[in-house]
Order: sequence, then C-alpha cells, then structure tokens
Amino acid sequence: TLSSAGVLVSPFIDPDKQQIEAVKATGATMLELHTGCYADAQNESEQLKEYERLVEAAAYAHDLGIQVNAGHGLHYHNVEAIAKIPQIVELNIGHSIIARAVMSGLDRAVRDMKNLMRAARSC
Repeated sequence: TLSSAGVLVSPFIDPDKQQIEAVKATGATMLELHTGCYADAQNESEQLKEYERLVEAAAYAHDLGIQVNAGHGLHYHNVEAIAKIPQIVELNIGHSIIARAVMSGLDRAVRDMKNLMRAARSC
C-alpha cells in the first residue's frame, strides 16, 4: 500500500461520518475535509450549517485517531472560523494567498494569512 511504502495519504472528503469511516477503513492516518460548501454558502444560515458539519466531522475523525486537515475555498474573510476548530491540524489555502500576493507580495500575503489563523487559535 502507499502507507506501507511511507507515502502520506490524505483523502479529500466531505464532512460526512460515512466518508470518515471509509478513510479509517483504508488505514489512512489523515484526511482533508472539504470546506467548499462552507466557503460557497449563500447566507449566514447556510454557512452556519456547513460550519457545524465541519466541527462535528473534525471531532469525529479526531476521536477515531485520524489527523484532520481542511481546505478549499478558504480566504482572508472566512478562514478564522475554520482555524478555530481545535482538531484541525493543517489548512490548505492557495488561491486566495496567491491572488493577494499579486498586489502585496507573497511574503506579506502569507504573513497576513498566518496572522489570521494564529489569532483565531489564540481566542
């Protein structure tokens, strides 16, 4: 298997218990929760519903001993809530950082994102 060959495997899944259980069954030790529905929510109610799904999924996967990562559609205006989820170890963010870097430079864009994530974790 990939895992036995030393390759880190992190399936990209929706925040769904059945998908988390499938990850566990594969022997993968980490997963990435898809945050796209949260990021694309059209109103606060929908966003809150998707956020709650992510919180529950992160806790469930963590309780099963799976490292939880997350990403997709995250940007400077929506990352803080996701960064506050204590079970999430890593956030995968690319497009919004590069888009900002065009105007501010990559160093500043990365520093700004890191500051948002750190501030969220310190609350």
